[in-house]
Amino acid sequence: MVSTDVFTPEQRSAVMRAVKGRDTTPELAVRRILRAAGIGYRLGGRGLPGRPDLVMQGRRVAVFVHGCFWHGHDCPRGSREPKANAAYWRAKIARNRARDETSRRALEADGWRVVTVWECDMKAAGFADRLVAGVRGQAATVSAPASSD
Repeated sequence: MVSTDVFTPEQRSAVMRAVKGRDTTPELAVRRILRAAGIGYRLGGRGLPGRPDLVMQGRRVAVFVHGCFWHGHDCPRGSREPKANAAYWRAKIARNRARDETSRRALEADGWRVVTVWECDMKAAGFADRLVAGVRGQAATVSAPASSD
């Protein structure tokens, strides 16, 4: 089997090690918005299904900050097909989506309100207000309104 990777296995390993799993740019932006609104949170969600990125124990709110590609969002970036090793990435993203859904259901069954922030929604006007309202329980969704093309 011929590899289409432009990196050696050692270089690819170094590149993948550099992919951040926490303190990502979108996660830091969400944290800044919540902190500016006076909303406290804890990081990590250890012990909760799916280990949410942010947890507000008193509000019973769990916040997940998802990258569109890695979690298979239905936006242009999330639905693009990988060119190299496509079968592996399709299966990986499908597993991520299934895990996300299982975690969301388990948290909701335990009485948690789950807020999912998609990377692409953060660019929409009014995102910060929708996020704060969603965390405070005053909104049904944090996602940007669907455009009526």
